[in-house]
Amino acid sequence: MYIVGGRIKPMSGEDIPDGVIHIVDGKIAEIGKKGQISLSPKEHEQVLVVKEGLIMPGLIEAHCHMGITEEKKGMEGDDCNETVDPVTPYLRAIDGINPMDAAFDDAVRAGITAAMIGPGSSNVVGGQFALLKTHGRCVDDLIVKAPAAMKVAFGENPKVNYSEQNKSPCTRMAIAGMLREELMRAEQYRQKKQRALEGGEFFEEDFSLECWLPVLRGEIPLKAHAHRADDIFTAIRIAREFGLKISLDHCSEGHLIAGELARAGFPAIVGPDLTSRNKIEVQNMAFKTAGILNKAGVKTAITTDHPVSLIQTLPLCAGLAVKAGLPLEEGYKALTLYPAEICGVSGRMGSLEAGKDADIAIFDGNPMEIFTKTLYTIIDGRIVYDSYKDQIGKNVVAL
Repeated sequence: MYIVGGRIKPMSGEDIPDGVIHIVDGKIAEIGKKGQISLSPKEHEQVLVVKEGLIMPGLIEAHCHMGITEEKKGMEGDDCNETVDPVTPYLRAIDGINPMDAAFDDAVRAGITAAMIGPGSSNVVGGQFALLKTHGRCVDDLIVKAPAAMKVAFGENPKVNYSEQNKSPCTRMAIAGMLREELMRAEQYRQKKQRALEGGEFFEEDFSLECWLPVLRGEIPLKAHAHRADDIFTAIRIAREFGLKISLDHCSEGHLIAGELARAGFPAIVGPDLTSRNKIEVQNMAFKTAGILNKAGVKTAITTDHPVSLIQTLPLCAGLAVKAGLPLEEGYKALTLYPAEICGVSGRMGSLEAGKDADIAIFDGNPMEIFTKTLYTIIDGRIVYDSYKDQIGKNVVAL
């Protein structure tokens, strides 16, 4: 497949006007200006002619509950929180995600080609997130990385859920204490297993602790739900104590502590700002947060936290952040390159480069503007959304 014309925004370099992308077997084989790449399609190879569109990497939602909190299904379709035990690291999002949730189609129509999906924030440890492509019927076929992160939560949500059950944690101290206790158990388990394997001894694996090993090895981060400044600092404190990677998800008061977060060196996933301040801990939530963090030097992505805000509003949330001070080019990266890096999949997506997955969104303008339309969404080199589907011969030519 060839994509010809338009303005290519690769995220890894300067924009390419009137460019060409050559896709082979679902990967980007070549990208460059017309004349630099030989346009020699094979028989039945598609040529997608984009006259004035903006061609960019598919958008990435860095934190959501799409398909695990289904729309229109009520309790029967809500598998987001296992609210009977505050520590459930062994739960896997892939076992609760329904790709037939309508939100997946909405994501594709918005040019979103991948999403980080996982458990909610009712538990101190909620379980394992997964990074999925957004088009398909079987979760196993959509997986890019699983597990991709371990969900932990601070602040109101665990407190409210378990105090209502008259059980711990009822305080922020208990949340932090439970997480430390669990991490200590996991580290002891890791050391015991390592000694047994090195000594050639039999070791009986514990399913509830094996799930921590990718976190302790630094292969995946803690994904920390934290809105308030003190909760953000607690998350950082615990990550440092155990030498772990962490992403600061929501980070609603991040703009109040931007310098401290920049010095800490951990990335932030900001949002959902397109919703009401319906909890005490989000009273300082604002679209300016992303821009202030970005300018301070914090790598920042944007989230809808779907279904808190609808998944299709992701580019609009970035636009409102740009309106509030986030530089425009950084707004593009907050939707593509930065979430790919934060989620640990930048080797495959987040920018348009040879060798990466051909996950591409084509818009008729800036996707952060309200009237912009998605023209095409391409995943693994295949057109999965075509706004011209009723006029299929208009822009797509099969040779």
